[in-house]
Amino acid sequence: MADDMTSARSGAWGPIVLLGRILFALVFILSSINHFNGQDLGYAAQAHLPMARLLVPLAGVLILIGGISVLLGYKTKVGAWLIVIFLVAVTPVMHNFWAIKDPMMHGIQMANFMRNVSMLGGALLIAYFGGGPWSLDRADRR
Repeated sequence: MADDMTSARSGAWGPIVLLGRILFALVFILSSINHFNGQDLGYAAQAHLPMARLLVPLAGVLILIGGISVLLGYKTKVGAWLIVIFLVAVTPVMHNFWAIKDPMMHGIQMANFMRNVSMLGGALLIAYFGGGPWSLDRADRR
């Protein structure tokens, strides 16, 4: 009986979990474009990131693969961990609001930092719970 209830609940939540995965993943997939077209390279150079020419495209690969993985629900936990690695590495380096004197830029970078922290929380949840009932991971188990 408990399995029937769990199955019914997960079936009802399937579309919602899928929508959540899509919305979460799109942020990373779309922002990966800027890691390859040079836009984020300029931003990283301005932030004095060492080896920016290597690290920015590498970060783009991480979030592109992670985002696609989460989007499709295929190897979802691995994809979420790729996003976690990206966010843990990038957030304190690129959004170090505590080192900025200008009040407006301080506020902008603090908001960016907190946005990344919230996405880190989402990535950790996905890394723990996986892709949900409407995912390729779940289809593989059947």
